[in-house]
Amino acid sequence: MDALVSELFGSGSGHFSGSQGTASNHKPGNGNGVISKKASSKNKKAKARFSRNFKLSNNTPNLPPEAEEGNIEYKLKLINPTQNRFEHLATQMKWRLQEGRGEAVYQIGVEDNGMLVGLSEEDMRASLNTLHRLAEKVGADIAVLREQEVDYDSDVPRKIAEVLLRKVPDDQQFLDLRVAVLGNVDSGKSTLLGVLTQGELDNGRGRARLNLFRHLHEIQTGRTSSISFEILGFNSKGEIVNYSESRTAEEICESASKMITFIDLAGHHKYLKTTIFGLTSYCPDFAMLVVSANTGIAGTTREHLGLAMALKVPIFIVISKVDLCTRATVERTVRQLERVLKQPGCNKVPMVVSSTDDAVTAAQQFAQSPNITPIFTLSSVTGESLDLLKVFFNIIPPLSNSKEQEELMQQLTEFQVDEIYTVPEVGTVVGGTLYSGICREGDHLVVGPTESGQFQKLTIGSIQRNRSACRVLRAGQAATLALGNFDRSLLRKGMVMVSPEMDPTICWMFEAEIVLLFHAKTFHKGFQVTVHIGNVRQTATVEAVYGKEELRTGEKAVVLFKFIKHPEYLKVGAKVLFREGLTKGIGHVTMLHPIAQYQPS
Repeated sequence: MDALVSELFGSGSGHFSGSQGTASNHKPGNGNGVISKKASSKNKKAKARFSRNFKLSNNTPNLPPEAEEGNIEYKLKLINPTQNRFEHLATQMKWRLQEGRGEAVYQIGVEDNGMLVGLSEEDMRASLNTLHRLAEKVGADIAVLREQEVDYDSDVPRKIAEVLLRKVPDDQQFLDLRVAVLGNVDSGKSTLLGVLTQGELDNGRGRARLNLFRHLHEIQTGRTSSISFEILGFNSKGEIVNYSESRTAEEICESASKMITFIDLAGHHKYLKTTIFGLTSYCPDFAMLVVSANTGIAGTTREHLGLAMALKVPIFIVISKVDLCTRATVERTVRQLERVLKQPGCNKVPMVVSSTDDAVTAAQQFAQSPNITPIFTLSSVTGESLDLLKVFFNIIPPLSNSKEQEELMQQLTEFQVDEIYTVPEVGTVVGGTLYSGICREGDHLVVGPTESGQFQKLTIGSIQRNRSACRVLRAGQAATLALGNFDRSLLRKGMVMVSPEMDPTICWMFEAEIVLLFHAKTFHKGFQVTVHIGNVRQTATVEAVYGKEELRTGEKAVVLFKFIKHPEYLKVGAKVLFREGLTKGIGHVTMLHPIAQYQPS
């Protein structure tokens, strides 16, 4: 990957008219929907959970056999079950919903070995009716994603159905997915988010994006310079819940069982450090790269693509403004993107989404394999193909299963501080992500490190998720915490709030194995760079380059860094991204040089 990421990050010159590349010879959605062996071996865990996704067609003889784990269940038919059988099916459904963190997919008319048998119209209706009764019993709703006829030795037409089950939300425990929005300046990122979350199309002059801007100069220039958040909800039946019916954020949270939180990042090169902070600190599940159809790959587009790849964030692409140009221009932009995605080192499999069936397949295969890259072409003014993107967001499953979530919740509390506010009559408020453990109102934590490497005691007041009150915060969720009259001057971005029992490793110096992606001259001892590690962003000096005098573009080495302002809380294995002017590099922390044990003050 390093070679391509290096090219994406390059000096800004050159263009993308390279060869098609040989990364992927098969096209997605080729009938059986099975990903290549190379792609699937990279993500065995994900494959175990979401391996039975398919593109239905008459050429599909069967699916992979049903797995014990995961959130996908095969059922040949569900007709008039006995009471005992009904109870057993309900227990099974609870298990599948738990595996998918509140979502499950049922394939009706499919045997456990994956054979597509299909059902007659009457049997299918009876089976769906039983499924509906089961869903009511376990507190879920069902939505038929698609039905397809299958070839089977029978005179009667037979169908199979794919059904999405989603739990009705209770106590604010909706499924929350974070999507970082990337792309060049003026590609239509904020406008697209405005249209999705407000439910009204744009007027062609940027009216839809006005609600997303946080500063006056953003409204005047039309350019995002800060990180803003917008929410799009889906209820248990798969219907959109947004601001179109003059709802407040609190109402959206109450009626939504799945929430997509969009992190709107800046496209202009001037605000690159803000964009990198948004990608590293807010831990997005997915990244949406917005490309303007009339300009194609321009400006910071490939740099943002390189950033997402370097941080291993699964990415999908939206080509906007298709109403401004001809079909030929749109197709040229699609071909340009396909060429880049297929380059050796990138090894992505582009999948152009042109129907609802494509959107369902894309959502399932995208979560299953990191190599699949769905491409949408739409317009925020005419609304063309906007529904396909909504279907995709509705169906896309979470990357982590319930077991991983449980393991994180068992650990000690660790909350990353990303934003700090002062709110009238509330006091100091911090925003960020709970990395591990559980956080409740009234919990006693310690926050730090300060410039002297110490931690301060504090008490959590109230908690808010997506602008509505919340009693319990679980690992992986983002929220704002009120700290009462705690002195704001003691806080800064990059700090952590941890359980007092934890023994945090605080260090001035750390070693990292890095790859230098681009550098104009040579990288050597004494060089200063801005280092991004999670929510930590600080200038560091290169103290030593082990085994070499200096580094050139594309070379690897273990480097010793030293922070210049204050010590930071780091972990071994954390991803490192550093930059200085045109110099850019990625890597991971291999060793920490901790200072003396901290003393809570």
